[in-house]
Amino acid sequence: MDSDAQTATMEANIAEKTGKPVSHWLKVVKASGLEKHGQIVKMLKTDHGFTHGYANLVAHRSLKSSADQHDDDDLVAAQYAGPKAGLKPIYDAVIAVVEGFGGGLELAPKKAYVSLRHKKQFALVQPSTKTRVDLGINLKGKAPKGRLEASGSFNAMVSHRVRLESAADVDAEVAAWLQEAFDAAG
Repeated sequence: MDSDAQTATMEANIAEKTGKPVSHWLKVVKASGLEKHGQIVKMLKTDHGFTHGYANLVAHRSLKSSADQHDDDDLVAAQYAGPKAGLKPIYDAVIAVVEGFGGGLELAPKKAYVSLRHKKQFALVQPSTKTRVDLGINLKGKAPKGRLEASGSFNAMVSHRVRLESAADVDAEVAAWLQEAFDAAG
């Protein structure tokens, strides 16, 4: 088993044993204000009953995440700057939906879009115009229907596209498509 597979297994086990995904524990660490590896490990073991291995994994992820977070925040901020600033609530609504899916979610901001990953990319969020965010979803084998269009020339890394013009467009139907793609990716 390679290192990435071991880490994914440990993350799944953390979610199973604690009832909370790693993303939850990263927020706990951030809220604690602790910035040193040993302090984070001690807090997770003492206050939350973690074993050393799991506490170590979360501490490493937390410290790496905080170092990477600044760059990631800058990329997302740049995507929703200027004339596209009004589109940020749509992005936030999509992220709120996928964060509810459980462990293994990774947000990977790029210059023009944010890749949503669960072992592999299952979706992407891109502010395409001043009035629209395009949500690309990997649902191979699913026939396009209604709002769920074939991706066409939009992006070859996804099979479908949904055009979102307001946060209200991120509804139960969109959430179901995202959940299906998330499950298929992991």
